[in-house]
Amino acid sequence: CLRNPEAPDVMEQLRWLGVHGVEVHTQIVVTPGLNNEAHLERSVHDLATLWPTVQSVSVVPVGLTRYHKCGLRLSTLKESHAVLDACERWQEKFLVTLGARFVYPTDEWYLRTRRPIPPASVYVGLALQENGLGMVRDFLDEWEVARGPLRTLAPQVRSATLATGTLFGPTLARVAEGLSGATGVRAEVAPVINRRLGETITVAGLLMGEEVIAALRERELGELVILPRIMFAHPRGLSLDDVAPDQVAAALDRPVALANTMGDVLDALDGKSGWQES
Repeated sequence: CLRNPEAPDVMEQLRWLGVHGVEVHTQIVVTPGLNNEAHLERSVHDLATLWPTVQSVSVVPVGLTRYHKCGLRLSTLKESHAVLDACERWQEKFLVTLGARFVYPTDEWYLRTRRPIPPASVYVGLALQENGLGMVRDFLDEWEVARGPLRTLAPQVRSATLATGTLFGPTLARVAEGLSGATGVRAEVAPVINRRLGETITVAGLLMGEEVIAALRERELGELVILPRIMFAHPRGLSLDDVAPDQVAAALDRPVALANTMGDVLDALDGKSGWQES
């Protein structure tokens, strides 16, 4: 994987960290045909021998742009189910032997396979959202809290368009349907295909500003456009292709708001968060 025959032994490095009192959270990026199936099982169980130095293993699907030149591929749906089945089986084993689940498939596996997102109790004691672990559960649980006071919402707009990546689109659409039913605001979700990096790149954080503009220009937009804040979590608050939120607003002739959670969406509808005006 490292293309370096002289690369040091990672197990030795992890043992050294343990001797010096350093705890580690690890990732395995599953690449079918390279390190899945028996190789994945061996990797997970090798790392488990280093508990409690190694506190967790996040199992992540490989991401491939259309520019990759290594002849690799994404996991099929069948392979994705197999990864989840294996991880859940190992979790039950490690709960007995280690007292912790230890191995955690990231959210993308559940979104790809449309399997239920695990409850928050599965992630207790972890803070691995940057690994893509538990972010969807946080979003759904936050929505359950935010939807409580919906009757007091005084929306400043009657319609909104929520843009996101194609991976999260179906989940957001289900939540937006509940929002519309409770508030009367017509909230429609617009999943945006990432053509610059390739359609296999499906997360919101890697969307390009110009692609969002182009995709939304093809739709009938609501009075307000709401974009994922993570799109602009790059230097100077710009998207990866150097587009600012106010430029999106100007191009679409709509005010734009940024959101991480449904609470942010509700604040935007209620006029409590600042809009980027065109």
